[in-house]
Amino acid sequence: MKQKIKDYKELVKFTLSFTVVFTCVICFLLVPDNRSNGAMISVLFIAGMLICGSANAINQAVEKDSDALMKRTANRPVASGRMSVNEAMIFAMIAGVVGCAMMWYFFNLSSALLSAFSLFLYAYIYTPLKKINSVSVLVGGFPGAFPCLIGWVAGFYDQEINWMGGWVLFAIQFIWQFPHFWAIAWVSHQDYTKVGFKLLPSKEGPTKFTAIQAIMYSVLMIPIGILPFLENIKIAGKHHFFAGDNMMGSIGMWILIIANIFMVVQCYRLYKAMDVKAARRVMFSSYIYLPIVYLALLWDKIG
Repeated sequence: MKQKIKDYKELVKFTLSFTVVFTCVICFLLVPDNRSNGAMISVLFIAGMLICGSANAINQAVEKDSDALMKRTANRPVASGRMSVNEAMIFAMIAGVVGCAMMWYFFNLSSALLSAFSLFLYAYIYTPLKKINSVSVLVGGFPGAFPCLIGWVAGFYDQEINWMGGWVLFAIQFIWQFPHFWAIAWVSHQDYTKVGFKLLPSKEGPTKFTAIQAIMYSVLMIPIGILPFLENIKIAGKHHFFAGDNMMGSIGMWILIIANIFMVVQCYRLYKAMDVKAARRVMFSSYIYLPIVYLALLWDKIG
């Protein structure tokens, strides 16, 4: 039983799923006039973990043979043979359906449909595309950033949805993923090449071109990171980006700017060093970036 629990924890990639759901919950709490309580937050967390767990379980079932060839994934439950593909897929189907149903019942239909689309895109489009073309990173960026939009939309469960704030949060996480995933692909390049994964923008693998792309996207994160600070931006003098107050104060804005500049510096160091050590610095910097950014947003809202 202890081993089975451990296997299911690995099947859903608990730490990764927790990080994804964390950003979803933070974006949920950023909604203006959000009247949620602890129970609603808990429901969102459980639903999010079920949906993320479902996507990760399908991913491991589909990539069983590839995972078995890579050192860092060979001990996963399906790849190692401790769990059958059927068991993983049955769990994935149940978890996915229950998670999306919870989003619909407790929040709204829009959040449920976004959740289902994100699950489908990750499991059945992004996953097989990794062996076809590096455009998979672009495609995978959508389900990777949808949790921000899902959390925001779910926050309007008892009021009319204002979408623009959610799209701004989506943009922050969407752009962040490019240097993040390319750093991971750089560090794991030999393993990924062995199984035919094509995740780096250059066909030659870890090159200056890849490092320049990482710098470009990191620089782009700076102006996008300022958007939550802008209050009631009007489109053609009529429509507003955000409902109610601005999403972030000046302190949070400066925290985001500093965090974004830090990412640019790490990517530039990768360009200069061109080695796995520098790529690993970018990877770990990107892991630190997300909680800092979203906690800064939340702190400004409740502060």
